[in-house]
Amino acid sequence: MIDYRDAVLDDGPELSRLAARSFTETFGTLYPASDLNAFLTETFGRGLPSHLRDPAYRVRLAIEEGSMVGFAKIGPVLFPGDWGATTIELHQLYVLGGWQGEGVGPALMEWAIDSARDAGKDRMVLSVYVDNIRAQRFYARYGFEEIGAYEFRVGETIDDDRIWSLSL
Repeated sequence: MIDYRDAVLDDGPELSRLAARSFTETFGTLYPASDLNAFLTETFGRGLPSHLRDPAYRVRLAIEEGSMVGFAKIGPVLFPGDWGATTIELHQLYVLGGWQGEGVGPALMEWAIDSARDAGKDRMVLSVYVDNIRAQRFYARYGFEEIGAYEFRVGETIDDDRIWSLSL
């Protein structure tokens, strides 16, 4: 059985490992090792645990038999531009491969949307890799629509991502 709970400070190390593993499972073959390692260290080794101390961010965990199998993180919009105070970003929604298709992604997405609404937000945005069709189909099922392009940096590599938006 999968349980869900909000992340706490002590979850930082395991959460970092989960995020790095999930990102590498999905995208690891796209980048030179030096770019991938730089990204994982900065984004998940430093950035993600620091967000557990920042009240502007919320992280929800999916846990099975004491181990994290997925998570979602929402917080301030970091994309360039003026998004306004009522827009929130879904920064990550990661589920390990063995748990995809088991309802973890939908449970985390519903938490993210409900949490955003409860916080008084009226729009959620996210970025998704242009060739990640599975993720795009997932987000489209919730009503997200593509609204623009975004250059997503992984080390020195620039990916072609798309920004998607959902009116809440």
